[in-house]
Amino acid sequence: MAQDVRRQIFVNAGPIAHFANGDLNAPLVGDDMHSDMQLHPAGMGFVVESGMFVNIASSEDITAEYSHDSMIDLQGKAVIPGFVDAHTHLLWSGDRSAEMRMRQQGMSYKDIAAAGGGIRYTVEETRECKNFDQIAEHRIRQSISLGTTSIEVKSGYGLDTETELRMLESYSRMRTKFPGLSIHITWMGAHDIPNGFERKQYVESLLTEQLPSVLKQGHANSVDVFCEPGWFTLSDTEDICKDAINGGLNVRLHVDEFADGGGLALAAELGARTADHALHSNDDAREAASKAGTVQGFLPGTPYVLGNDNWPPAKHCTENQWAWSLASDFNPNCQSLSIPMVGSLTTHRMGVDPIAALAASTRNPATTLTDEKLIDGIISVGAKANFNVLHSGLIESWCQTPGQSPIFETYIMGERY
Repeated sequence: MAQDVRRQIFVNAGPIAHFANGDLNAPLVGDDMHSDMQLHPAGMGFVVESGMFVNIASSEDITAEYSHDSMIDLQGKAVIPGFVDAHTHLLWSGDRSAEMRMRQQGMSYKDIAAAGGGIRYTVEETRECKNFDQIAEHRIRQSISLGTTSIEVKSGYGLDTETELRMLESYSRMRTKFPGLSIHITWMGAHDIPNGFERKQYVESLLTEQLPSVLKQGHANSVDVFCEPGWFTLSDTEDICKDAINGGLNVRLHVDEFADGGGLALAAELGARTADHALHSNDDAREAASKAGTVQGFLPGTPYVLGNDNWPPAKHCTENQWAWSLASDFNPNCQSLSIPMVGSLTTHRMGVDPIAALAASTRNPATTLTDEKLIDGIISVGAKANFNVLHSGLIESWCQTPGQSPIFETYIMGERY
């Protein structure tokens, strides 16, 4: 990582995707996601001071105003905001690679779980793990190397109070380890029902023991629940989320991944920041989510690794002016932290415009991670200087090289990683 510098001046940029038009408290929707109004032409420059953008203008104006300062010549390379990966299961232990053969033999997600695989296997391995910090640091560094500058991290592979708190504590230490990186911590004790519990019994323990301990610890920003038929019911989800809201947490949910179980509609009722997967949600629920300000978080890496062609309906949402975002869904089955790979799936398999896919990987998820003025996921005066310089002079290249990184350099708060 480069040494701290008080001021950095960048000139001769290629086109810049800034995504700073419109109401910065809201995600981009519809045609605004790929409008040329969200782009600066080639030839611009910008100034970073104390980790923030303080000036964006033509390279000629920047050069004239800061003529006595040294400058970084971007040589026509395109510049985009740092990626905002707003759905990861970053911390877990164990190896579930053998499940690939199970899926190829026709076993479903539920079948694999019933056979001793799935989340419960990972829970057993994670409970025994003693090196959370080492694992978390390695994966965060990997994420940064792929252009991510803001990340949401979930617990959920402990499913007991002691392990869940250890996971959240490790995430909190990562905030100290990576002070420029935006790390949003989510408690997901309601990820599955652990061995030895009936569902109702476990939900009661979440409400009376685990959640109060999480709130007392104070590291979590949000709550998440796996709201899906066969896992946590709508009533369970509502009870957990309402208690979490009363404790000061925001709501993020897993919904309608395998069937339309009413999860997205409930997310809208609860005022959830985001409702993720949402593969099978009905259009009435999608409309309700839009009106409630709930972003639909699409995770195309998951159907990709599960070997199905049921891709998220991103284009349908764009056509209907419904807000959506993208994320990696890094987990034991989907072991990729590459947002460019997610972008490749979104453009090559889902037919989404690459600029719209970029907005869904930067500004839109960033709006789900803050209550304050948006300073992540955009390139604008007053925003964090979190950005990627691409190898190419074309913004569209950000998602067109799935076998290799399109990123030439990544900057977090003005520091080059």
